[in-house]
Amino acid sequence: MTGRTAPSGAWRPPLSLDEYAERARTRLDPAVWDFIEGGAGDERTLAANRAAFDRVRLRPRVLTGAGEGDPSTTVLGRRWAAPVAVAPMAYHTLMHPDGETATARAAGAAGLPLVVSTFAGRSFAEIAAVAGSPLWLQVYCFRDRATTRRLVEQAADAGFEALVLTADTPRLGRRLRDLRNDFRLPPHITPANLPADEADYSSPSEHGRTGLDPSLDWSVIAWLRSVSPLPVLVKGVMTAEDARCAIAAGADGIVVSNHGGRQLDGTAATLEVLPGIAAAVDGRCALLLDGGVRRGRDVLAALALGADAVLLGRPVLHGLAVAGADGAAGVLDLVLDELSEAMALTGTATAADADAALLAGPEDTTAVRHRRSGAASTTGPQAPAAGPEATPAAGPEDTVPARHHPPGATTTGPQAPAAGPEATPAAGPEDTVPARHHPPGAAPRDDRRHPPESAAGHDRPRPPEPAPEAAEATEAAGLRKADLHRSVSDPVLDTMNFLNEITGRFPDVVSFAPGRPYEEFFDKDEILDHVRRYLDHLAAGGASDEAIRTALYQYGPTAGQIRGLISDSLRADEGIDAPPGAIVVTVGAQEGMLLALRALFAGPGDVLLVASPCYVGITGAASLLGVPVRPVEERADGLHVADVEAAVLAERARGRRPRAFYVVPDHSNPSGNTLSRRAREELLELAARHDLLILEDSPYRLVSPGAQLPTLKAMDRTRRVVHLGSYAKSVFPGARVGFVVADQPVRDPSGAESLLADELAKIKSMVTVNTPALSQAAVAGALLACGGRLTERNAVPAKHYGEALRVTLEQLDRHFPEDVRDRLGIGWNRPSGGFFLTVRVPFPADNAALLRSAEDHGVIWTPMAYFYPGPGGERSIRLSFSYLSTARIEDGIARFAAFLRAETERSGATGPTPGRDA
Repeated sequence: MTGRTAPSGAWRPPLSLDEYAERARTRLDPAVWDFIEGGAGDERTLAANRAAFDRVRLRPRVLTGAGEGDPSTTVLGRRWAAPVAVAPMAYHTLMHPDGETATARAAGAAGLPLVVSTFAGRSFAEIAAVAGSPLWLQVYCFRDRATTRRLVEQAADAGFEALVLTADTPRLGRRLRDLRNDFRLPPHITPANLPADEADYSSPSEHGRTGLDPSLDWSVIAWLRSVSPLPVLVKGVMTAEDARCAIAAGADGIVVSNHGGRQLDGTAATLEVLPGIAAAVDGRCALLLDGGVRRGRDVLAALALGADAVLLGRPVLHGLAVAGADGAAGVLDLVLDELSEAMALTGTATAADADAALLAGPEDTTAVRHRRSGAASTTGPQAPAAGPEATPAAGPEDTVPARHHPPGATTTGPQAPAAGPEATPAAGPEDTVPARHHPPGAAPRDDRRHPPESAAGHDRPRPPEPAPEAAEATEAAGLRKADLHRSVSDPVLDTMNFLNEITGRFPDVVSFAPGRPYEEFFDKDEILDHVRRYLDHLAAGGASDEAIRTALYQYGPTAGQIRGLISDSLRADEGIDAPPGAIVVTVGAQEGMLLALRALFAGPGDVLLVASPCYVGITGAASLLGVPVRPVEERADGLHVADVEAAVLAERARGRRPRAFYVVPDHSNPSGNTLSRRAREELLELAARHDLLILEDSPYRLVSPGAQLPTLKAMDRTRRVVHLGSYAKSVFPGARVGFVVADQPVRDPSGAESLLADELAKIKSMVTVNTPALSQAAVAGALLACGGRLTERNAVPAKHYGEALRVTLEQLDRHFPEDVRDRLGIGWNRPSGGFFLTVRVPFPADNAALLRSAEDHGVIWTPMAYFYPGPGGERSIRLSFSYLSTARIEDGIARFAAFLRAETERSGATGPTPGRDA
């Protein structure tokens, strides 16, 4: 039952939330009332939250044809009846014996989500049993991470759909009302989901001081992702700078919140800072707000200033205190009725239509509406102020930080240099460096925020809009990022911005970042020789001039026209016996990954396992296709097959199907590690045992010195391996030619059989149509020149890369003898080939350290944290030496050594590096 009709007896629902509050106050013990109602300090922030909404003036519109308006919206992929959810609040059982179960019933009846507090008075299972709408878990991170992990797992088991990390409580604020009352919970009020015998919960302030972890940093988001597939929102963000950090750290959403005025007194109201944060977010994740919402028009004002939804807090508790579930439902119904009224009177047809045009007075600018629409935001002093009379977020938190970028942060605005030949050392997708990836289970980001614009009222004739101002008219065609595919908001796709910025600002640095081939091996005339050789080969095979012309100028077969030559080369060079029909020629290895993932991952329960740290191309392709990723972390000595099996079993226990495992078995990018022969055999046995496919990617084998171990595909007897190949390193990157060996049989319902390669070709016909014939001709000519034996062709380059690796290791040894590196806590691996090695350091190897390295020491490297789909790599560095001369390596390592010494001294961290990077 809702609050619109009196349930029984004399109780009649109040007509405003203030009336609910007054009735609740008379029913509650004064100390309990102060506990839920009070704020920190002098309660200035508590008052400011409401005052900010009071200052907003909405613009009524007439004859719009919008009807009553449709308030429904989509957040984190779920449809809500309105852009309102119940905020997390502790101990609903203080208000009513039914506690959170009553609130869940009310929220379900209204079609709104409930964010359940860590300190809920009823169990997650009880709440979930009566819930009729999404449940999210508000997470406090305890000093004992095992307690937090168990809490998250319990919520996930109960069907909760998201985690809301409260990030603004390194300690609880000084709440004078509770101190004066010496507030203690009644004996029967306890947190139902926390261990009853491990802490004294009677004093919330004291338990917060002793139980909560005060040392959290942004890595906690990655940790939460490592223990749960649920999307993570960060609650407590009050600056644009922190919003950018949250996005860079992989947050799926942000809640603009000052904890209801209960933490730091004297801070701005949440509504005041919302426009600046909305500009920084720019549609890249869900954006919610709490604090001070007391009317339906407050919800509309928050939407107009950039929020996707609001959280409603104390009024729901007031409703519980007044009449249990009916009272809470009455509060929600009242807010939704007022919201519908405000939408109708402002001509707002849908929640998605709410923008700054709704605001009256000097705040009636176009700035916020364009930010909400996903158009490029303005930052810095040129951005017009928008908000309730005050100038929200006017300080440095609204400018793009020039120095302290978190991992994956990007820079925008005029200070970011344009990327160009000097600023983009990476030659292709295999050399890109990502921002932090989204871990497995990350929620979609395209449909989570705004409903389709075909909602009610949009198909009606509408009168012409007034002529827009010139500035507005020039931007009217902007798109909302929320209307684009979720992957465009994934930081993994924003790959090179920070390194580009540094390279552009410091052009004289020695860069150990790009993993591209050494350019001295390329002769500009050789390409013409390759093409001519291939044409002569076609003629020698009996092709007519007309056929040769067609082969060179027309599209050609989708699966490729040089498959026979590739098949012969694989047999001669790699011992891979793959007929031409089992091969698809692709536009680089990256397209091969995209095709393989699209074909193999058919349902939402399919999950991709990846060796971690991981080449970013595969996780980027997975993001584009919405394929969940589960990292299998390498140990200090490389990948252990037992860890792969543990990941397979864990995913199956969660009801998901591990479909394939991606691995670079030889000199991997980024770690440089190589799988032993025994590990290869074990991996193939595991694949057969668990019906798992292996995606093998080994681009560095044929340009590495010495004998190489056999590929997984050469050892494959049961067709478990899909081999991804590329000629970027073994011929030249500019050809952009790769291939997929996909000889797995595919049977249709009638029993007819084809090869997986045939299915990949079908997908390719709808993507790139074919791989360019000129590129294929150039690669074919190179294969013909060496009789398909690229190992022999690349003997000289392999020797150079081996020498580059040797010099790099030699210089590291010279600058850091064993006793010195043991004392400082610095170390590195010793790859047998490839382009990369990993250096372990005793300090955070983040973007801020990278900037100091470039600025003070003239050397660039890549943070290993970029390559971890989950947590890890925070104290590791990737060095690439492939495109540097010996002299440049010696100079660069000297600079790098100076940086390591300075940074170690600066951080005061010496001795063995603890944790995963040790």
